[in-house]
Amino acid sequence: MFRLCSLLLLIAFPVGAQTLTGTIRVVDADTIDIGAAANIRLIGIDAAEGDQTCRDTDGTILPCGSFATEAARRMYEGRIARCEVDSTDRYGRALATCFVDGVDMNGELVRLGIARRYREGPAYFDEEKEARVLARGLWAYEMVDPAVWRAEGRARRAAANAPAGDCTIKGNISDSGRIYHLSGSRAYGATRIDENRGERWFCSEAEARAAGWRPVR
Repeated sequence: MFRLCSLLLLIAFPVGAQTLTGTIRVVDADTIDIGAAANIRLIGIDAAEGDQTCRDTDGTILPCGSFATEAARRMYEGRIARCEVDSTDRYGRALATCFVDGVDMNGELVRLGIARRYREGPAYFDEEKEARVLARGLWAYEMVDPAVWRAEGRARRAAANAPAGDCTIKGNISDSGRIYHLSGSRAYGATRIDENRGERWFCSEAEARAAGWRPVR
């Protein structure tokens, strides 16, 4: 019922007029849950992804995405936030500036080096400069900007899933067995080929059948 009422409030009022209050559950260093209809994405900032890594001065690889989430959790988990919602993103999350005990949570995460400005936007420039100069938080390590890291990951996945020349048939292995997908079929776009698992590309249906794959039903 609570979620339904929250959803009705979002529909009834302009999103920019929303002020939401609740107890914080940290999802990651730029996303929180305060019991509203959707998670809150802290506007103007960007945090390392959960599986993103970084390097220290000795070249040791460290789990900086996990570091950021745990740091945010230690600071804010269980505290009360007042969030001023600006809009929603494409995932349905509320984009908001949140305050804890009157302090801008978004800016504080950037000031302490736990998060960065989102795509070098105008918000929190001074806070990021301070963190960078003092090598606070993740600025003490060598780390790719989160937005760049995500873009590079998308590019790698796209390259890994590109057809091998004219061989466009996807030979996928799943719980249903060895199945091949033709270009244009319903699941073709969502199917990823992992050659390390024995999956492969085929140039013709005859080749796929001869190798032991069957067409998708």
